[in-house]
Amino acid sequence: MIAVVVLVSMVILALGYVFYGKWLSRRLDLDDARPTPACAVDDGMDYVPAGKGFLLGQHFSAIAAAGPIVGPILAGIWFGWLPTLLWILLGAIFIGGVHDFSSLLASVRHKAASIGELARQNLSRRVQILFLVFVWLALVYVIIAFADVTAQSFKTVAAGTAFGPAVVSSSLLYLLLGLALGLLLFKAKWKLSKATLLFIPVLFLIIWAGGKLPESLAGILMGIPVRTYEIVLLVYCFVAAVIPVWLLLQPRGYLGGWFLYLTMAAALLGSLFGGFRIEYPALNLDGFASLYNGRLIFPVLFITVACGACSGFHGIVSSGTTSKQISKESDTLVVGYGSMILEGLVAVLALATVMMLPAGHEALKGDPNFIYARGLAGYLERIGVPHGFGLSFALLAFSTFVYDTLDVATRLGRYIIQELFGWRSRKGAAAAILVTLLLPLLFFLFTQEKAYLVAWPIFGTSNQLLASLTLLVISVWLSRSGKKAVFTLLPMAFMMVFTLWSLVLQIRPFLLSFLREGAGVPTSTDLYVTGISGIVLLALALWLMIEAFFVIRNIHGKELS
Repeated sequence: MIAVVVLVSMVILALGYVFYGKWLSRRLDLDDARPTPACAVDDGMDYVPAGKGFLLGQHFSAIAAAGPIVGPILAGIWFGWLPTLLWILLGAIFIGGVHDFSSLLASVRHKAASIGELARQNLSRRVQILFLVFVWLALVYVIIAFADVTAQSFKTVAAGTAFGPAVVSSSLLYLLLGLALGLLLFKAKWKLSKATLLFIPVLFLIIWAGGKLPESLAGILMGIPVRTYEIVLLVYCFVAAVIPVWLLLQPRGYLGGWFLYLTMAAALLGSLFGGFRIEYPALNLDGFASLYNGRLIFPVLFITVACGACSGFHGIVSSGTTSKQISKESDTLVVGYGSMILEGLVAVLALATVMMLPAGHEALKGDPNFIYARGLAGYLERIGVPHGFGLSFALLAFSTFVYDTLDVATRLGRYIIQELFGWRSRKGAAAAILVTLLLPLLFFLFTQEKAYLVAWPIFGTSNQLLASLTLLVISVWLSRSGKKAVFTLLPMAFMMVFTLWSLVLQIRPFLLSFLREGAGVPTSTDLYVTGISGIVLLALALWLMIEAFFVIRNIHGKELS
């Protein structure tokens, strides 16, 4: 029964938070007497103190997005649900949670500095530059993968019914709702409890309203190409990344957190009480290769699950926006480690939507967002919610998660370009955003539709490799602070091995194509994009690690002398 798997997973994740999370808190020496950057600066723009409940919703919705849904679904289909589940649980508790918690606290302790700035302070300026370039490229792939997945949801058709237009209209209303909430909270000074009681019911109203479009308008929206929607989403990213965090990022993130809670509640009720049985194979392997597509479980499983177990993007969010809003140090456990544990549960519930399908089911050939929405609608149907409304709710929820990540990723890309080139003015901020969005635009223009299928392996690999590099920086900081860093060094080494291995496997077909076709560019544009991207990321990662090795050796040499 799926209920047993979900219940056992919840218990394991809860025990991880209670025992390992508290153990980490003692090792990191949390102290609420230390003033946080949000309270010390409080500029009303980027540094804005927020309560842990409010911030948990914002941070959780920013990091969760499509990653813990798409990744576990793909991995579950390819390799079977058992290895995918084991990696989600172990990864979230011992690797992802450690990464998120420690990176958030390290940033708070360094005046809300980015991980790149932490690299400069604890290693060297050259390491910082290499790290920032790597982070920026990883963020670009976040934007590419998630913008394309969202655009695909705008074209969803199920059982002959077009649900895409409902998602488009509901998405627009949702974003306007976020702006309204921001104005009421920070300009009209509404209490959060009062606003929540008003705005949460409105969320359901906009889902209902989205499905009531006139047929003529729905036809127009359905006829818009995916590429056009992708460009519109990039325009949204530009606007969302340039306006103050209180106007959209914080309130929309808070609403997105509620969407996450509601979808998790629906999925939990459906999986625990819906009576669904496990239909999909626990192992879908021939030796170490997937029976579905021939991919090797090692290392592909780890970079495919991605955010559901560990994500370098989380560390960038933690040190880019969340650390500027932490009110006291003890909140870092709830917001940092707690969000990763919750994301692990999201991944388990997403995986369950695969587990309920028999191998060969027609739905398994669809996009992950539809598999997820179909499963969630099935959960809701068991508790009396009409299937059509449930499917609309699930598709909008999926898109909502992605909006949160898209504008956060773009804002963080802006911070990095500004940090690298010293563009501190408003014009500099706008220019930094344009630079960040240029590569996604080119990617969409020159690759096939469903670009996320091309981008996902590189996104997953760069994302996991970024996590290992972040853990490297955190380990050096802990060592310099006189603390033992074994709990960050071991996850770093594990992730480093599997992500570098994965990059080599992705580059290999591109290099072999030259031997088969002779000198020149491979005929496949997608192979060209993947190969060049992989080579750049591998070169940057190896260069960064070599630089870090020599810096660390010099540090220890001086200490010994």
